[in-house]
Amino acid sequence: MEYPIRINKFLSESGFCSRRKADEYIERGKVTINGKVPELGTKIAETDEVKVDGKLVSHSPIQKLYIAFNKPVGIVCTSENDENNIIDYLNFKQRIYTIGRLDKASHGLILLTNDGDIVNPILRTSYNHEKEYWVTVRQTIRPDFIEKMSTGVAILDTVTKPCVVKQRGPKSFKIILTQGLNRQIRRMCEELGYEVESLKRVRIMHIQLDLPIGKWRHLTIDELTELRKAAAAFDNKTGLVQPH
Repeated sequence: MEYPIRINKFLSESGFCSRRKADEYIERGKVTINGKVPELGTKIAETDEVKVDGKLVSHSPIQKLYIAFNKPVGIVCTSENDENNIIDYLNFKQRIYTIGRLDKASHGLILLTNDGDIVNPILRTSYNHEKEYWVTVRQTIRPDFIEKMSTGVAILDTVTKPCVVKQRGPKSFKIILTQGLNRQIRRMCEELGYEVESLKRVRIMHIQLDLPIGKWRHLTIDELTELRKAAAAFDNKTGLVQPH
């Protein structure tokens, strides 16, 4: 790190959390610098003592991790005190967190990292990053279902963005989203009279699901290169972890 450094960037580069989450912690008074609660944008020196919720944050450089994981059904994408949370399931020694969410009843690809600078560029919907899902419903798909799902469905006081939807079988289809409303696909299906039986995410941007359920891997150099391009708009720097 190059000092002086803004407190939110320091917490991000230390692997503690994303910059956005750091700002939340600061606003809630959970961060202290040498025992005092800072303002947003405060810069720190290498000798300053930084704590979050009373826990000391190290100035030592961290090894950046970028993980692809095939989340099983029943695992919760949170680090909170849920007995089935994803962090406990993976049991990494380093602090790590998810990039986005995948609901408890769904399975498939999710990304995790300790690089807070790369999170927001991936999550920001204005960048139109694609996420692909394979979905099975309990009812036979009618001809008008694909068209309605593609053009937009009224949920959560809005209309979903147009998206790519293609039928895969009598009761299954694939859908490619560029937005991420809460339980979006399930709510879209419910609004059209369909019940989701199975929902699997198979792709995030250029990263394909290629793992058995419950397994993880490091991202490849090529995958990380593409992620850097997504983060470039924020003028962030990302480290590399060689794939095993």
